[in-house]
Amino acid sequence: MADDFPRVGQVIDYHYLWKWQDLRGETEGRKKRPSCVVVVAIDRDGKHHLFILPITSKEPAADRQAVLIPETEVRRAKLDTDMPLWVMVDEVNYDILETSYTLEDRAARG
Repeated sequence: MADDFPRVGQVIDYHYLWKWQDLRGETEGRKKRPSCVVVVAIDRDGKHHLFILPITSKEPAADRQAVLIPETEVRRAKLDTDMPLWVMVDEVNYDILETSYTLEDRAARG
């Protein structure tokens, strides 16, 4: 694990569990996808509590809240520059770094 991981704003590969998957009773994301760390809180025991937003290439529906990622940031995060990408801001995953079985790669993608 890198010394600067995790940090707010980093893009990581994460098995993101979408809300619709959770409502179906699924307990973990089906595949790793680029996701953005938006909050890192360290508790008294030194554990890192992460709040993670998904990144998607699927254009969000009109009733969803998302931010289009500028091309410069797409390149910095080493993401695919051939298509528009959005950070979905209307749902979030929560994980604890030290006990996560979902977070396999303990390094930022970009």
